[in-house]
Amino acid sequence: MDDQAVGTLSRAFNMDVFLRVKSLLAAQFGEAVVVGEEVAGLQPALIISGEWLPQVCLFLRDHEATYFDFLSCISAVDNGPAAETFTVVYHLASIPHQHQLTLKVMIQNDRRLDNLPVVPSVSSVWRTADWHEREAFDLMGIYFEGHPDLRRILLPDDWHGYPLRKDYEEAETYHGIPIK
Repeated sequence: MDDQAVGTLSRAFNMDVFLRVKSLLAAQFGEAVVVGEEVAGLQPALIISGEWLPQVCLFLRDHEATYFDFLSCISAVDNGPAAETFTVVYHLASIPHQHQLTLKVMIQNDRRLDNLPVVPSVSSVWRTADWHEREAFDLMGIYFEGHPDLRRILLPDDWHGYPLRKDYEEAETYHGIPIK
C-alpha cells in the first residue's frame, strides 16, 4: 500500500471515529456541547464548549465505545491580538481501540495580563494533564481552573508575561542581568 492510500485510509478511519464521538456527545450532553468542528486536514477536531470540557473528557475516557485512556498532548494557540481568542487543543488516544481524537476549546479574552483566559482543568481525568496544563499556563498564560498546583514549570516564578503569545515583548534584563 502506498503512502497516499495509507493517508486516505487513516483519514477515513479518523472521520468515522469523529462522527461516532460527535453523535455520542450529542446523545449524552445535548447538541450545545459541540460548538463547531474542523474537518479539513489530517485529523478532524470537535470544538467543545469550555464549560462542558471536564464532563466530556471523563465521558470519553470511560465510555466503552471510545475509551480515550491517553491524553497525549495539550497545546495552546494564540489566535492573535486582533482576534482576542486563544484555542486550547487536546489530543486524545485510545490505546485499546487504536483511535485518536482532537478536541478544541476556544476562549475569548481581552489579553490583559491581569485577566487570563480560563479553561477548566482536566487533570482529574488524566494525570498527565497536570504537566501539560502547567506548560500552557507558563508559556501562554492560560489559567486552568481547578488545577491542583498551577504554577510556572519552565520559567522562574517571578517572570513577567507569557513568551509564546504573539504580542509578547522580550525583557532586556532579568534581575539586572542582560538576557538578549
